[in-house]
Amino acid sequence: MSQVATPSHSNESSPLHSLIVRPVTQYERSHWVTLMATHHYLGFRSLVGESIRYVAELQGQWVALLGWCAAALKCRPRDRWIGWPQVIQWQRLHLIANNARFLILPGIHLPNLASKILSLNLKRLAKDWEEIYGHPVVLAETFVDSSRFAGTCYKAANWLYLGHTRGFGKSSRRYFHHGQSKALFVRPLHKRALRWLTDPLPNPTLIREVTPMRFTKNQIDDLLDGLRALPDPRHKQGLRHRKISIIAIAICAVLCGARSYAAIAEWAKRCSQKMRKRLWCRFDEKTQRYVPPSEPTIRRLLQSIDAEAADQHLGGWLRGLFTGDAIGFDGKVLKGARREDGSQVHLLSAFVHQEGITVAQRQIAAKSNEIPAARALLEPLDLKGKVITADAMHTQRQLARFLVEEKQADYCFTVKDNQSTLKEDIAELALSEHFPP
Repeated sequence: MSQVATPSHSNESSPLHSLIVRPVTQYERSHWVTLMATHHYLGFRSLVGESIRYVAELQGQWVALLGWCAAALKCRPRDRWIGWPQVIQWQRLHLIANNARFLILPGIHLPNLASKILSLNLKRLAKDWEEIYGHPVVLAETFVDSSRFAGTCYKAANWLYLGHTRGFGKSSRRYFHHGQSKALFVRPLHKRALRWLTDPLPNPTLIREVTPMRFTKNQIDDLLDGLRALPDPRHKQGLRHRKISIIAIAICAVLCGARSYAAIAEWAKRCSQKMRKRLWCRFDEKTQRYVPPSEPTIRRLLQSIDAEAADQHLGGWLRGLFTGDAIGFDGKVLKGARREDGSQVHLLSAFVHQEGITVAQRQIAAKSNEIPAARALLEPLDLKGKVITADAMHTQRQLARFLVEEKQADYCFTVKDNQSTLKEDIAELALSEHFPP
């Protein structure tokens, strides 16, 4: 990749008609992050949820950076202006994109540059979002710190000012009052944006698409073989659909993007007769067709099966299905899930970076932590030639030796204060002087 420059412009005006706004490539991503973290007054760690990073180029040189992410979960001025009930808000929130970062790079001084960049970005935002995430966005929002900025570029780009927030922020699952009220601006991306956000009957073109089935016969046969040993928790009387058929349908639907029982049932309805036969759906003698299970049937079985046993059978199949070279593992506390003693359920999961698919997981004992569970999680996985990533908690000598010597894998660990000596050694190497971003 040719090195991307961030020039200092002279007082000579550059023609804005040659300005280009585009998403950054995979190879430019780290440079974008470095510039944003260095020069934006808020710094940069990550973008929340679905996100796109853009760069504005003038005559082939970077002049500005923009970051878009998922909309704020709650915002009183915005929600009041839209006028949607809460049940619809949860269904349509993905149709709003938040301009979380906008940075004109140092040394760039051109009249009307910021508003021109915003205008060009909004013209392509919905299409880019749909290409990446399977659905468009119809409304853009941003929050402006009034103590620093007046929001002039947003006003010039025809954004609407809706009022100020009350100064609350969200950390993990809790809201806290930080007292820094911000001005809210929104910009509809379509003349019917408000109607699409509030209509009780959703526009089908705005719903997240669930991709069609793309599994081979051998892949489905392997999945069914692995599920046969699972016990069926249902009473035998009155059963119409096979256990392995329902579970296989649910697994394939989730891998294709379904995120609810209704979405799984809808995915099954879209399957061809050939695919339903492959998934062992029930054959109706009267209609001479294979019939998929209904949403209540799917829900009842999935809520009653032994999840741990299903996970063990599913892990091996997933490892054979996805062949990514980078595997990460991380721990999460399950929201709303508690043990009999009242403690929260904590899972350690391994996932393929390229697809984001979990290939193994392990529940952490109530009086333990992630460190001793890491080896047990990775032990059954074929990691030869792969790169394993983890956060600073797992930067441990024993785990590193296990990965290199026993699993023949490489690793990329984060180094923080829990390995203070190693952190100091890395700092003394001054790698940034030899390998600039």
